[in-house]
Parts: sequence; C-alpha cells; structure tokens
Amino acid sequence: MKRAAAVLRTLNRGANRLEEALIASFMAAATVVIFASVVYRYTASIPWIWRYTSSIDMTWAQELCIYLFIWMAKFGAAYGVRTGIHVGVDVIVKNVSPRWRRVLVLFGLCAGAFFTAVIAALGAWFVTEVHETGQVSPDLELPMWIVYLAIPLGSGLMCYRFLQVAWAFWRTDELPRHDAARVEGIEEAGARAAPAEPAA
Repeated sequence: MKRAAAVLRTLNRGANRLEEALIASFMAAATVVIFASVVYRYTASIPWIWRYTSSIDMTWAQELCIYLFIWMAKFGAAYGVRTGIHVGVDVIVKNVSPRWRRVLVLFGLCAGAFFTAVIAALGAWFVTEVHETGQVSPDLELPMWIVYLAIPLGSGLMCYRFLQVAWAFWRTDELPRHDAARVEGIEEAGARAAPAEPAA
C-alpha cells in the first residue's frame, strides 16, 4: 500500500511538471511567433529589409498561434482545477452546515469529473472520425486530428484533476486555494532584504 502511494505521488509530481512545462512552452511559442509575425509585417515597408525577408512566408503564423492557444487553454483548465484558480460561486456552500457543505463540494467535484470524462470520450471519438477523413489545416497543412487531440487529452487530464481534488477533500476536508495577492518567492526575498529593527 505504501509503495503504491509512493508511486502515485511520483506520477503526480511528474504530471504536474509536464502540465506546467506544456503550458509554458505553448505560451512561449505563441509569443515568439506573434512577435516575429508583427516584426515581419511592419518591416515590409522598409525596402532594404524587405529585400531579404520577401521570400519568407508567414501566412501560417496566425493559424499556429490559434492552435497553440487552444492547447494552452485545455491544459490550463486542468492546471486551474489542481491549483484552485477557477472562479466558483460558493454562496450556498458557505451558508450551509459543514455536513451539507461536504456533500455539496463532493457533488460539484464529481459532477465536474463526470462532465469532463464525457467530453474526453466524445473528443476521442471525434478525433478518430477526423483522422479517417484525412483533413488538414489550411495554412500549415497539419493533420486536423492532431489539433483536435487537445480535446480528449485536456479534458481527460481535467477529469483526473477533479478526481484528485475530490479524493484529497474526502480525506482532509481541504480544497486547493489560490491567493491572488501572494506571489511565490516575494515573501522570502522581502524577509531577506528587510533591515533589522533598531534596538530600543
């Protein structure tokens, strides 16, 4: 049992790092592509630069950025469940007894898991249907099933995160909380930089 728990913790840590790395990579790639596209467009009116850049085709940039943002949003939604940054309406939950609060929170988490599981399953079916058509994107000529793969993967990961949060809440009665006012590392840096109080 302890060995299984240790393996699960290791897998969760790996999934967390992969999730964060994918989101950061998609965001960074989209930023670089958008920047290059804007520079390319605005330097087209400069003759000596245009001599060298006129042979470059960047019509694919907008399409690629859309796909990168779609993938980032799907994995970002799963990250939001894990870290508790999604907006929620908890007026009723906060005004009921602790017993009913527990029931309502678990119901909400399980409903989220069920919904995302359905989306993941339907998304997987849709991806197989698109794969059979051989459809490609207009500019990149990328197989569209790869683009739509974000739906089952992102929703499947989101479903897992709902179940993960529900299990943690069942055991500890605690939900992940995100403090918008707290920035990681600021408190530590401030504490190091703060001068010592003069002795009275």
